[in-house]
Amino acid sequence: MRTPDWPLTATRWTQLTLAEDDPAHLDVDFWTSVMRDSRSNAVCVSAGGYIAYYPTRIPYHHRSTFMGDTDPFGALVEAARGLGMHVMARVDPHAVHADAATAHPEWLACDQEGAPIEHWSHPGIWLTCAFTGYHREFVTEVAREIVREYDVDAIFANRWEGYYGISYSEAARRSFRDDTGFELPKREHDTTDPAWPAYVAWRRRRLSELVSIWDAAVKDLRPHARFIPNLGAFAARDLEPELVKRVYPLFVVDKQGRSGIEAPWAAGRVAKRSRGLFPDRPVGLITSVGPEYHQHRWKDSVAPPEEVRTWIVDGFAQGAFPWFTKFNATVSDPRWVPAVVDAFGLHAKLEPVLAPMPVTAEVALVDPSRAGRIRSGAAHSFPDEDGFYQALVEARIPFDLLADQVLSAERLRPYKVLVLANAEQLSDEQCAAVRDYVAAGGGLVAAHQSSLYDEHGEPRANFGLADVFGADLVSPLRGPIKNNYIALTGEHPVSGGFGPAGRIIGGTRLLGVEARPGTQVPFRFVPDFPDLPMEELYARKDPDAPAVITREGPGRVVYIPFDLGAIFWETLQADHGRLIANAVRWALGGEPEATVRGPGLVDLAVRRDEHSLAVTVVNLTNPMAMRGAIRETIPLPPQTVSVALPPDAAGATARLLVDGSEAPVAVRDGRAEVELTGAGLIEVVHLTWEPR
Repeated sequence: MRTPDWPLTATRWTQLTLAEDDPAHLDVDFWTSVMRDSRSNAVCVSAGGYIAYYPTRIPYHHRSTFMGDTDPFGALVEAARGLGMHVMARVDPHAVHADAATAHPEWLACDQEGAPIEHWSHPGIWLTCAFTGYHREFVTEVAREIVREYDVDAIFANRWEGYYGISYSEAARRSFRDDTGFELPKREHDTTDPAWPAYVAWRRRRLSELVSIWDAAVKDLRPHARFIPNLGAFAARDLEPELVKRVYPLFVVDKQGRSGIEAPWAAGRVAKRSRGLFPDRPVGLITSVGPEYHQHRWKDSVAPPEEVRTWIVDGFAQGAFPWFTKFNATVSDPRWVPAVVDAFGLHAKLEPVLAPMPVTAEVALVDPSRAGRIRSGAAHSFPDEDGFYQALVEARIPFDLLADQVLSAERLRPYKVLVLANAEQLSDEQCAAVRDYVAAGGGLVAAHQSSLYDEHGEPRANFGLADVFGADLVSPLRGPIKNNYIALTGEHPVSGGFGPAGRIIGGTRLLGVEARPGTQVPFRFVPDFPDLPMEELYARKDPDAPAVITREGPGRVVYIPFDLGAIFWETLQADHGRLIANAVRWALGGEPEATVRGPGLVDLAVRRDEHSLAVTVVNLTNPMAMRGAIRETIPLPPQTVSVALPPDAAGATARLLVDGSEAPVAVRDGRAEVELTGAGLIEVVHLTWEPR
């Protein structure tokens, strides 16, 4: 008999998203071999919603016109069960066919004039509104029919929110007006409209109600079954936290790959982001076997195999179980298969050791994954945090993400350093938690406009953490500024490593601050001077306003009053990365618990239990690291892994989990060192020790 804890053993997922014509030529044997060879233990298969791939009896539930008297969904479920796999049925309710739209116009998303919204990509079908009977009743019945008729463990809903914009259907208008007293906002992210924050809260609440309805509907038929909505890269952002705690056994995050100038560590960030909000929930990272270029939409294509492999591996290195998806069951280009088989095989090899060991870190970067509260309206763009993330990866400082929603004394307790890259919006309670954390000896690195606004986006006259920063606001943000520099004005560890340089590049958006007594100022702004004509390119005045302020008390604090993270992410100037790393290392007060020395770009994860520690090294050293796609994995140059041993450790032994060999260990000054040579994409150094 299956039990509700089945998601804990569903750790490698195959997803097959069927096209309408697939039933005419579905090769079940091929897909069975892929599931077997990849050592997948769970599968997600298209079942219904926009198109049904089983003989549905629900009116207006469009059956594939190529299905005839076959049951492709049932055949794939039977094949997966034959391999002992968990099974999830995929539904997609974001659009309906013309017959349903004609019979039930009240189901459709509408524009401000009340006109139904046609699908942007495929004319003749219509977008649905999540706040109508289509989602509450029709989708519920589809889910119940699938669970009643097939041996499945869950329903997985793609694009379950319906139309992503504001739908002005009559049902949505009426519900919003009855619940809030407002009319629907005329524009998204218009913070001047008092209806906007009310809409954000209402939408989150209503979507959460939907998930509760759907989850209860499937549990009613199969007590172990769950309804799991697909999530974007910001896990659970559209759901009430209490709902997540009650009904979510796992997260499935739809960040299928990278495009443009995006670092491959973005895969691992998915796991960190989820853990930073709900640390006790497993999270899966959906990886597409095709390229992720949304402006071109090559959804039935194949990405370079090494790109797929790297994306999967970096995701599971940071704790996101692997999940791959293929759109269209017809395989015209099978080059993705070996990459998936190899990456999933690596996960299966490492899982027995790594799964019981939680990921740990001494440093936490606050993640501004707040929904609907971004003053700029750029809900998915956080360049300051991206820059700090890149700098910490380059500096090889293991770190976690910590969601700003859960910034509290309890969640801060495990960390030695907290980083606020640009945590603009902090409540008085959150500021108090940070203040107490520093007073208890925690380190803090903060930049830009951190704590300058309250949780509602209202500006403060001074930083909410001015006393902690040792800095007061004296003039508002100005910029963008060209040709800005900061001068080194005294010896301090934060200003170390810049060689003979007397000044380095500064920022583009600057705050005027005054340092409080008892602080040090290792960098000051060079007053503005022209960048043209070239003959005018010289400083007129000596450095004056503080550009970096440090304060040492129970905890060490660094405050940087400019857009350090954002400008590093935009320009990747090495001095900015060094400044971030210096600040974090000084605030930490010593060498990190685990370090990896050597050339190259690596993404690190540290896991530990009572008598062992595992350092996972993902090799991102590649000319395509910051502009995909990766064509090949370049072997990592020799590295030295160094780990601080507990005081009572009686020596240590090391094993390389990917290579499968024992490694010599040298113990010096309480640290165990292991030389790592010949590593490819990933290696894990597993150190164990016995107490004296």
